[in-house]
Amino acid sequence: MRSRLAARSARLVLAAAAVTALAATATACGPDDSADTGSSAAPSAAASEGADSPSGDTAATGAPSTGSGDKAGSGDKASAGGDTGSGDGEKSGYGQVCGANDLDLTVTSETQAGGYYLVTAKAKSGITCYLDPNTPSVSFGSGADGVASPVGQGGEDSIKLTGSSVAYTGISPSTTNSNNGKEFDTVIISTMEDDANPAELKLPDTAHVDKPIVTNWATNSAEAVPVIA
Repeated sequence: MRSRLAARSARLVLAAAAVTALAATATACGPDDSADTGSSAAPSAAASEGADSPSGDTAATGAPSTGSGDKAGSGDKASAGGDTGSGDGEKSGYGQVCGANDLDLTVTSETQAGGYYLVTAKAKSGITCYLDPNTPSVSFGSGADGVASPVGQGGEDSIKLTGSSVAYTGISPSTTNSNNGKEFDTVIISTMEDDANPAELKLPDTAHVDKPIVTNWATNSAEAVPVIA
């Protein structure tokens, strides 16, 4: 009996010793294994970050660069287009406002409405222009009393003159029955207020000038008969 108990006690002691040894081994291996696991995870994380970072840089740098390049290209084309558009300069003498020196002007004496002068305007060869504003500036001499007042008759739109097209304006040198006026044998016509080269036309006869009037330009000579309404 004693020998069996002794043997059993010995086995229990050995078993306890083995459990203690296993626990010690597990404790010793735990930190090392954690360190190994951490070190192996770190390269994976670094590799992942490295992969994300380059692609992010490329996306951030590449997209704006490409976009701005496209815009620059479009701008260049727009500039080129603008320069091409400015090629309208080749159409010299076209689409401009008529100056008096762009026109061939003639004056005839008419008997309607107590007598008036009909001025006919035609663009010179090679010129296309527009009569604008519609009422010419007309004066007899340089004095204020010789300036013709507009009566608003005639056309209302700008008139295009080119080739054989013509425009008319009518000038009545006197609208009074008095003899207080002055005598003139020329009339000065400007097609616009700041006309640098007004035309001075020889009248077909001597005009008695007192409070003169003038019509707008018109394409129909019948609309250029000056009448005070």
